[in-house]
Formats: sequence, structure tokens, C-alpha cells
Amino acid sequence: QVQLVESGGGLVQPGGSLRLSCAASGSIFRVNVMGWYRQRPGKERELVATITSARSTKYDDSVKGRFTISRDNTKNTVYLEMSSLKPEDTAVYYCSLAQLAKTYWGQGTQVTVSS
Repeated sequence: QVQLVESGGGLVQPGGSLRLSCAASGSIFRVNVMGWYRQRPGKERELVATITSARSTKYDDSVKGRFTISRDNTKNTVYLEMSSLKPEDTAVYYCSLAQLAKTYWGQGTQVTVSS
């Protein structure tokens, strides 16, 4: 079993920055993919960014140049550094871990970008 706990969400002004963290625990294999997804109001859950255990990254076009995903393999923790935040970034952000053809999800953390 794998558990994921997100933290760092909150209210931030447009143009501001926020750093999300997600710690994974349980039966974590060395080779895996961790990522961040978000669900914006009225939209389906969508990919934000992913990072492999080898630190290969992928970003959605909407966040390229503004968000940075990283991970600490010794702590099984993934981070999402968000800058130049826009109201359109308002969403529930979900952490994920994929291994052995199965994907695990965190509970989500709310990010609200508003003045």
C-alpha cells in the first residue's frame, strides 16, 4: 500500500509563488513516476507535471516556464514550485505515484490564486 500526503496549498495573490510538497510512504519501489495533477473549477483533472525516479520531467504547456517539479528520492518526496501564478491556476492539486502499472493518489490540496 502507498500513501501520499500533500502540503503547501493555500491562498496566494496573482504573480505570487507557492511550493507544494508530497510525501509518499508505504511500499515504494525504486523505479516509479511521481507527478502533480490538478482539477480546476468546471474542468476535468489534468496533468501538470511528472518526474521519474531518474528525474526526467514532463510539463503541461500551460505551466512551462512557471512551474518546476523536483523530487528527493531518499525521502520519497515530490515538490512543485509554482511561480507567476495566475487565477487560472486555481485548482485542487493532486499528488500521484505510479509504479508496477498502478497509480496512487493523494487527497489533494487547494491552491487559490486571487487578489
